[in-house]
Amino acid sequence: MEVVAPSRTRRVLVILVLAAVSVALYAALPADTRAQARGSESLFAATALVAAFLVLRAALGWPSRRSIAFLLMLVGVGALTFLLSDVLGGTGYRPAWSDLAFLILLVPLVLALRDELRAHLAPRDRRETAIDVALISFSLAAIAYTLLRPADADAVVSSSTAVFALLAAATFTVFAAVALWVPSVGHLLLFLSFAPASLASLWFGWQWTHEMFEGTLVVDLVWIVAPLGIAAVLTLVPHPTARGETNPARVARPVMTSVAVMAACAALVVVSILDSEQGLPGTQSTAILALLVVGIAVRILANQFATAQARSEARDALEHRERALREADRALGREREANETLRSSEEHLRLVFDAAADGFVELDERNVIVRANEAFAWMVGLDRSMVEGRSWDALTGIVQGGGPSFQQLPETGQGEIRRAEGQPLYLESRISNVPTLPPRRLMLVRDVTAAKVADRTIRSLFQFLQDRDEDRTRLLRRTNAAIEQERNRIARDLHDGPVQGVSAASLSLEAALLMIKAGDVDRGLEVLTRLRGELAGEADALRRLMAGLRPPVLEERGLMPALRETLARFGTDLGVATEFTGHLDAEIPGDLETLAFRVVQEALTNIAKHADASRVTVHVSSEQEHLRIEVEDDGTGFETERARDFLRSGRVGLASMRERVELASGTFAVRSTPGRGTAVMATIPLDSVAVTVTVP
Repeated sequence: MEVVAPSRTRRVLVILVLAAVSVALYAALPADTRAQARGSESLFAATALVAAFLVLRAALGWPSRRSIAFLLMLVGVGALTFLLSDVLGGTGYRPAWSDLAFLILLVPLVLALRDELRAHLAPRDRRETAIDVALISFSLAAIAYTLLRPADADAVVSSSTAVFALLAAATFTVFAAVALWVPSVGHLLLFLSFAPASLASLWFGWQWTHEMFEGTLVVDLVWIVAPLGIAAVLTLVPHPTARGETNPARVARPVMTSVAVMAACAALVVVSILDSEQGLPGTQSTAILALLVVGIAVRILANQFATAQARSEARDALEHRERALREADRALGREREANETLRSSEEHLRLVFDAAADGFVELDERNVIVRANEAFAWMVGLDRSMVEGRSWDALTGIVQGGGPSFQQLPETGQGEIRRAEGQPLYLESRISNVPTLPPRRLMLVRDVTAAKVADRTIRSLFQFLQDRDEDRTRLLRRTNAAIEQERNRIARDLHDGPVQGVSAASLSLEAALLMIKAGDVDRGLEVLTRLRGELAGEADALRRLMAGLRPPVLEERGLMPALRETLARFGTDLGVATEFTGHLDAEIPGDLETLAFRVVQEALTNIAKHADASRVTVHVSSEQEHLRIEVEDDGTGFETERARDFLRSGRVGLASMRERVELASGTFAVRSTPGRGTAVMATIPLDSVAVTVTVP
């Protein structure tokens, strides 16, 4: 249910209360004709002035409110003037020349018509409508004048009759025309409020000109209530323009023209037939007929002028249309060329888009893939038709190996796809906003797997080099310490062994020399004999010391016999099965023989300390200018990743072997599995210069 605004509710109550009070006061008037007439005139004046005040204060967007309020005010003032004239003059109710003053009411009627036509009609329609309203009003006034005028009327009565006939006809026609052009609720109600007043004016005019005015209940009530009805319409019903209703009715113009012509013809017929019966003087009937003819002629001329103007406008419109068509043809030609250029450019861009090595993806505002090129379809391993039209989240669900990182690729710029073959596909993206309606985003996707792998490889190699540098540093420290320890041991062994023996032998020689000089030859010979045994022992000690520095078997028999003998002694000492295989097709330099011997010796030492093996195999061969060494056991084995931990803890065997081999430009590898033994492999070029380091 619509809620009525408080101000609107107050206006409704005020109008209803005024109407009820006015009707009640009229009903309370005495039956005396003169008193009742004066009372009705007072009520009529009061309601007209109050209605004028309400219209000025609260009219809802009506452009004609000032004109209608002016009309109501003039009506109220006229009623008061009429009442004062009756009260003061006491001459009674009869026509007079002063009735011509009522023609001033035509002014607000014309202004009201102008205001309404301006609000709804084009200038040409306003002009023709004004002519139609004037012709209809005059035609109806002529008919009313002929019917209302008394047969023996003089000039005063005739003028009074003409005034009332013209006012009634103009009032009826003006608001009927407005209601016809704009058939809104407000205009129809306004016409229904003015129509009874115009009819009441005709009835009053007939009584007035026949000097029979005694007051009529219907006429009095219409004049009293009609102003309040007009005020109610203007203050309670919004004007159509306030609701956006400005289009006039299409049938209004032909209907108005037809009614104007028919009204003029009817007036001609009525005046021609009834002029003698109604006692119209020949001059009056002739004047009326002449004015009607002039009105019809003016209407015809106006119609011809409108037709000529419309024809001229149509011709201008056609010329303008032809010019516009020519311009449109030229514009279409230019647009066709532009479209062809655009099509070529678009085709070129499409070819570039599809042929690009990088992936291109166009996303809409909802993250749906509008289009994608073949490179991107290849990256995700899908057909292009399966990619386009899907949201990015939905695409993530069907891409094999697509995970959270791929789903966040548009936001983070980094993502990967885990391929079934194992190697992941690394992707990078860049987003650009495309200023279109609706807005779009263009994402460039690049396969950076090679760069990522290279980067990781470089990082791994760098880390490997760092680790090797750390290992080399530790090994050098350990090697330096071992060299110093070995020197100290050799110096100690020389000091405690051969040096002491040589010193004792020197003293013994000195003693033997003294004995021989003293003539004690036998004792001197005995000392020399003992000294010879001591020197032989010291010689053996020196040989053993030299054997520790370089096995004499290498010097005497070569690499293969030395390794075979060393492996056999290792098996005998530890009680394990051993096997030695291999062959040498090329001569091995002495320094490389020493290096190979030390590698095998170090590997056997590690097996003895840590492997707990039951079988050991050594294989040595020369292949394609390389010396290849393999030492394999079936011991406990270890995790090769822990090799650096062994070095940190002081177990430098593997590191020293690797260092020796790599210093000789060779390669060193260890293969081991916990519980399944260990294999040490070294490959050394035959033309390299070996650097041997002895580590205890």
